[in-house]
Amino acid sequence: MFLVWWLYSVMLGIWVDLDLVQGFGVNWGQMSSHPLPPNNVVKMLKDNGIKKVKLFDADPTTMKALSGTGIDVMVGIPNEKLNKIAHDYATARKWVKQNVTAYLHDGGVTISYVAVGNEPFLTGYNGTFVKDVYPSVKNVQKALDEAGVGGKIKCVVPFNADVYESPSNKPSDGRFRKDIKKSMSQILEFLRTHKSPFVVNIYPFLSLSLSSGFPKEFAFFDGGGKPVRDNGAQYSNVFDANYDTLLWALKKAGVPNLDIVIGEVGWPTDGHDYGNSRLAKKFYDGLLKKLASQVGTPLRKGYLEVYLFGLFDEDEKSIAPGDFERHWGIFRYDGKPKFPMDLSGQASGHQMLKGVEGVKYLQKQWCVLNSDVRNLSRALAEFNYACSQADCTSLGGKRSCDLEMHDRISFAFNEFYQKGDQDYRKCDFSGMGTKVTRDPSKGDCLFRIQIDLLSAAGQRHALSYAYASLLFVIAFFTLF
Repeated sequence: MFLVWWLYSVMLGIWVDLDLVQGFGVNWGQMSSHPLPPNNVVKMLKDNGIKKVKLFDADPTTMKALSGTGIDVMVGIPNEKLNKIAHDYATARKWVKQNVTAYLHDGGVTISYVAVGNEPFLTGYNGTFVKDVYPSVKNVQKALDEAGVGGKIKCVVPFNADVYESPSNKPSDGRFRKDIKKSMSQILEFLRTHKSPFVVNIYPFLSLSLSSGFPKEFAFFDGGGKPVRDNGAQYSNVFDANYDTLLWALKKAGVPNLDIVIGEVGWPTDGHDYGNSRLAKKFYDGLLKKLASQVGTPLRKGYLEVYLFGLFDEDEKSIAPGDFERHWGIFRYDGKPKFPMDLSGQASGHQMLKGVEGVKYLQKQWCVLNSDVRNLSRALAEFNYACSQADCTSLGGKRSCDLEMHDRISFAFNEFYQKGDQDYRKCDFSGMGTKVTRDPSKGDCLFRIQIDLLSAAGQRHALSYAYASLLFVIAFFTLF
């Protein structure tokens, strides 16, 4: 059996036990045109001691990469699947079999939660998913119970903080929205009965960016602003105030003792005046220090369970809420860390997290606007087309790419070219594009070279082969 364990350890890697804050996890979204190979990402998680991951689906390649690691996983069911799951128990049972119980074998995935939907009551959805959430939760839980795992795998619903409100902006006036009262009451009773937590996404950045009069200092944790007093409690930051608004809403709904998990909290590094690495570092330093202290909030002291949002920038996320949506990562698109972070919450040193290793890039070449183009009016049409197909959210004043027009057009051309895997036809632009081998990046503005998807696909194949080989080796030595 020692040989079996040795082979298992070599193939999957030895766990790195680092002193992270308790209850710390990360969101791993994959809405990227060129996603990183999951096995490389999992190694990075282990190298940094990250032991909790929240997913937005149950992608088989990702789940296989997480197998045998001991990383605690929350798998997700996308909103688009809720209607069928709500109205057809067989569909719910099939989803659980394929995406949960299939990974619960020895050496499989450690799954603690199934997230039913993602912010399904968001006001922007205009009630599209409201009627499907509670029936989906019941059917998924029934399927989990039927499979014999309902006692250890909890069904939850990640909510946006807009499910509750306070007319006075004081926590003590917190209440759930009236338009979702019936569905929310059913879900809250379900959570209470099954001892499942209330999962909520809290974004101080949005409080700051969407409210012109919001005090900037109140978005951070260093107490630089004027405190808010409410019902005997004092608040120095919006995170605590938001959290305690939820506590008041839960109390008024008759479930004051529900556990709470922060499903998402983070700060973007581009795409907005307040989106930059300096402010992101300030926010995370304060948050991690708070988590390490286990001080809690004025109304609920102690430990907080929190998932940062998120791991990587995602160039295919919708920018309807704002250009910053594609820049939430604490790592760049290629797995390189953006700024120093101390995941112990001790704020000691200024070391970078360990990045994703073994990333393969396309050739070292870029597409730019030809230098002899003087009349930019024709080039602007090509610029607009490129930005409609690729990611130009870093362009603009107070963003990482505050460039002159010629360079802005070059940036857009390169984004389109790289997204198209450096196909030479993607650098034509009516004869105005040209390929160069000298990096045109300027200061903090990165003209990127994309990830080689063919290489990544090969690594995915290698992972599947290694996983199958591991099972064979274990089975073989078990016989002797």
